[in-house]
Amino acid sequence: MSVDSGSGLVERAGGEASHGRWPQAFALLTEADAGGLLGAADLPMLGEVAYAAGHLDVTIDAWERAHAACAAAGDPVAAGGAAVRVAMHLLFDTALMAPVRGWLARAERLLEGHGETPAHAWFAVVRNYERMLAGDLAGAREWAREAVRIGSTCDPAACAIGRVAEARLLILDGDVGEGLAMLDEAGVATVSGDLDPLSTGVVFCELVCALQGLALYDVAEEWTEVMERWSETNAIGSLHGRCRVHRAEILRLRGSCHEAEHQALVACDELRPYLRRELGWPLSELGRIRLQKGDLVGAEEALLAAHAAGWEPQPGLALVRLAQGATSAAAASIREALDRPARVPSKERPPNNDLQRAPLLAAQVEIEVAARDLDRARAAADELERVAARFESKALVASAATAQGRVRLAEGDVAGAELAFSDAVTFWNEVGAPYEAAVARMGLGDAYGAGGSEQRAALERQTARTILDGLQAAAPETPPEPVPVSDAAGNVFRREGDYWLVVFDGHTVRARDLKGMRYLARLLAQPGRELHVLDLVAAESGTASAGGDVPRSALGDAGEMLDPRAKEAYRRRLAEIEEDIEEATALGDDERAAQADAERDFLVKELARAFGLGGRARPAASAAERARVGVTRAVRQAMSRIAEHHPALGEHLDRTIRTGAYCAYAPDPRAPARWAV
Repeated sequence: MSVDSGSGLVERAGGEASHGRWPQAFALLTEADAGGLLGAADLPMLGEVAYAAGHLDVTIDAWERAHAACAAAGDPVAAGGAAVRVAMHLLFDTALMAPVRGWLARAERLLEGHGETPAHAWFAVVRNYERMLAGDLAGAREWAREAVRIGSTCDPAACAIGRVAEARLLILDGDVGEGLAMLDEAGVATVSGDLDPLSTGVVFCELVCALQGLALYDVAEEWTEVMERWSETNAIGSLHGRCRVHRAEILRLRGSCHEAEHQALVACDELRPYLRRELGWPLSELGRIRLQKGDLVGAEEALLAAHAAGWEPQPGLALVRLAQGATSAAAASIREALDRPARVPSKERPPNNDLQRAPLLAAQVEIEVAARDLDRARAAADELERVAARFESKALVASAATAQGRVRLAEGDVAGAELAFSDAVTFWNEVGAPYEAAVARMGLGDAYGAGGSEQRAALERQTARTILDGLQAAAPETPPEPVPVSDAAGNVFRREGDYWLVVFDGHTVRARDLKGMRYLARLLAQPGRELHVLDLVAAESGTASAGGDVPRSALGDAGEMLDPRAKEAYRRRLAEIEEDIEEATALGDDERAAQADAERDFLVKELARAFGLGGRARPAASAAERARVGVTRAVRQAMSRIAEHHPALGEHLDRTIRTGAYCAYAPDPRAPARWAV
């Protein structure tokens, strides 16, 4: 291949990327790279495109190579900037803090004495998060201010992220009023659309995380809707999945548990190529949703998976144990979580603060009352009340009132319990949380019963039970009937030989047959129904058995779990962790050494999964996983082709087609699009 053809590949990749066609851009850049035709100046593009296309390891590798090339060329600022990008992706997506510290130290040495550039602003951004995740909130705030100061002169994106980070730190420190004002200012500024997609998504995600951590769900819901509208056409990388987790949290609070579960499952699927330990975040949310639905088996499965990913599964797992009748185990696990909090670095859930303790305290009250340890229950309820007062959140006040009601009822203070539960019902209803309001109503009914008011007790219990039964009712399993041609409202998606006739919104196009078009046709024919990727593959390939299952031999596996480059990257991370352990030991920083040691164990387990007996590479994916990858790629390719010729339909499909292990066409139920297929 000639240099000219290599330049052509890179130029074409840039064109595909400018239109958001990330898989196509990534394929072109990979081809150029394999031929040795990707120059040092092209590596940042490879890193950005790889991230958008779902290849985190390639992203980090590209920035590492860019760092090495710039250092060799004698450009310390560019080399330092690339080192900062390596640290940023390691922090945001892997939460491996030892390698993050190593790359930041390297960047700091390179950038020292070279003025104040965008690389310096981004260094301050990443150092802020490194300090935040280490629990050093004062140090983090200093670096957030530095990001704002430098970024305001040379990099608006770094400045915006610095502002929202400083706002979160103010809130974590209890300065809620000033923090919320700064959050609102940062959010409004971001809506203007002046930032790049990754930075915009980070600001939105940080803003919603701060609000949900503070339990200000009404404001969080408003910003989640803003983020969703933006995400429909602009989000890249892990931002789609992160947005879904926020939506799942809101849906759970509002009592829409079936849709919340779907969003959480899709989020897990979308985030799997990006997140390592933080995959426990959507998994733990999935566990909470299933617990609220009364699905104890599913809740336990999700929470144990979160724990296996290195995440703290409490208080969800303790509440599952309580619901299973294992009160002693529940009490032991919640006490352990409060007395020895897990140091799991998380941008979404910063460690060591009262807002993190609040849900643990609420769960402890419920569990200790069941265990009849009223001293512990009282102490937890009182601490929760202090936290609620400090952070001025109605949801936290409602949670504290529920906790006080539980303790007072257990202590025999019937009048006090009635008052506390009554306040809790009022507050939860104002927040818009039907499940929590029903739980408080059940407690109020018990308090009325203990006081001899049987009629009022029966009314509260019946109301609560009706609400809870509605929330936990099984989702309808009967799929919608296919839309008759006569009722199709003019929308057509029909194969005619080697082409498809596509009519939408009064505009007609014809598209050449693709495998993804056939998958789309099945989804459009059954709006609202979730179809497993194996069913889609079986119907398209004709490989289904009599029982409807796809034989494993028809799909094989997806190759090695880790390719050689990814394995080498893991080994580099292990070496960086060993260096961090040595440095922490020399400094006498036992906590840092323990955290790095936990990261080493995590990576060793990850590597062990990639190898079978005798060091042989282990195949990566089951038939279902390979089908998921193939179907998603084919559907997205077909949607991209449609969007070229019919932008309105392309936008509609992008909004309503969901891919993953289960695929579905989910039009707005208020204005459904009906199809003749």
